[in-house]
Amino acid sequence: MSSASAAGSPTVTAAVFGTIGDWTRPMLTFYDDATGERTELSAATLGNWAAKTANFVVDELGAGPGDVIVVDLPHHWQTAAILLGCWWAGAQVRFDSPAEYDDAVAVFTSPAGLSAYDDADEVIVTSLDPFALPMRDLPPGVTDFSTAVRVHGDNYAARVRADAALNGATTAEVLAAAGRQADADGVTPGARVLSVRGWDDADALTRNLVSVLARGASLVSVAHPADGGTERRAQTEKATLILA
Repeated sequence: MSSASAAGSPTVTAAVFGTIGDWTRPMLTFYDDATGERTELSAATLGNWAAKTANFVVDELGAGPGDVIVVDLPHHWQTAAILLGCWWAGAQVRFDSPAEYDDAVAVFTSPAGLSAYDDADEVIVTSLDPFALPMRDLPPGVTDFSTAVRVHGDNYAARVRADAALNGATTAEVLAAAGRQADADGVTPGARVLSVRGWDDADALTRNLVSVLARGASLVSVAHPADGGTERRAQTEKATLILA
């Protein structure tokens, strides 16, 4: 999908999945050098997680176009799945840590962020476990992400167009910024991109996640990169482009 056609997509997620030609190929490979995690998701698998999340957002949270959902989560593959699901449902994501939540339909956060949202209407916590194992012994009223979404369908029939997408930016603005970044970085459709750039805020999320996926490239994303390992990992992962 070209930058121009992506910018006309109804949601960020529609633009991302509209680039897929082979659903079996790796779409997102996530490393965390602080924990030793490596998780690889094909386009089909990431699509399933996003669909489950979107179905949960619509059916259980009752969210739709224009509704604000806080995503206060770190650089992780589950964060990507949750973002794609929220956007697919038409929600506006507020990506901050901690985030204002008075007008939010729901908050997705980690165990470490839970205390910041004691009086939020709906709080969904994700374990950030490599295998998405559920959380145990959560406070009353807090929903475990992995448990909640597993019962939802692996497909999502998107019927919405989202104006606002990310921290007040529109879908078109996010996709246009992502396209400019992909052009600047030389990301091409079908490339295997190894990136050690983080997703610490909304701008970084657009530049370092959406830009690669919406261009139709495969992303190897490394959190907390260890010194001296990038070139070796690029060879192992058969990366065609390194973004440092």
